[in-house]
Amino acid sequence: MMKTEKLKLTQEWDKTFPRSDKADYRKVTFINHFGITLAADMYVPKNATGKLPAIAVSGPFGACKEQSSGLYAQTMAERGFLTVAFDPSFTGESGGYPRAMHSPDINVEDFQAAVDFLSVQDNVDPERIGIIGICGWGGMALQTACIDTRVKATVTSTMYDMSRVAGNGYFDASDNEEARHQARAAINAQRTKDYQSGDYARVGGVVDPLPEDAPYFVRDYHDYYKTARGYHPRSLNSNDGWTMNTGTSLMNMRLFTYAKEIRSAVLMIHGDKAHSCYMSRDAYADMVKDSKYADNKELYIIPGAVHTDLYDQVDIIPFDKLESFFSAYLK
Repeated sequence: MMKTEKLKLTQEWDKTFPRSDKADYRKVTFINHFGITLAADMYVPKNATGKLPAIAVSGPFGACKEQSSGLYAQTMAERGFLTVAFDPSFTGESGGYPRAMHSPDINVEDFQAAVDFLSVQDNVDPERIGIIGICGWGGMALQTACIDTRVKATVTSTMYDMSRVAGNGYFDASDNEEARHQARAAINAQRTKDYQSGDYARVGGVVDPLPEDAPYFVRDYHDYYKTARGYHPRSLNSNDGWTMNTGTSLMNMRLFTYAKEIRSAVLMIHGDKAHSCYMSRDAYADMVKDSKYADNKELYIIPGAVHTDLYDQVDIIPFDKLESFFSAYLK
């Protein structure tokens, strides 16, 4: 019998988006194969009957379910899908200790655990389950599609390939042995300091106040995570960020090795003004090149949209496109 961790779950509505009157909402928990209990928000279409198609949602990387993933989940529930937006291991209201850790293996397992949970719900059709990953969890969603045949349709939105960023730097500017060696040396030196202090130093929360010379995409992050638009007290990016010592696992494990073997449908969405757009373009190209399963894959580029527009700008996020995609492949 799997033993669950007792979580402290907030019961009041504390999202960065308004509550819908078209979907019922409640807290749920489930456990992953590493024994970590995950917290999620479940959204069910009002007055729904029978077994529904279902979608698990997570992201962005360093966010919580009260932010972008919850907005996606609630909106898709308004459109007829049972959804869960979950906090990944070690973050938000989910369990796992130490806090603010990430791992590509554990985080892909988080998505699989959400599929486990959805598969056994009385009001879910286990043959009609999809996933949505936003930002860095877009990469984890695509990696999940590589290995979990229960997932019939996958959407990545404004995707980050976190393993590529960790190993190569932004825009592959540090894609050389010396840069990687220096990064490894810094992380491993921090591990020694952490062990000596008995605590884990944090890094990566969005800079505040914003420097005058900050790049435009840092300004976009600040406008989301550090303002009333998207700030949340449980969001790592809104506060102190991740632990410093976790970067080497992403650097060492590259995602999407078997992406061209994904047989299920994949829709990759990105804005053409996003600094991260090259990650979706390249991952899509690699996925369909010499693949026998390219017919149900699509790269959907939104003119004029920046990275964070797809976090919460409902007039830019192509929800009609998401609905038609999932309706087609979760039928």
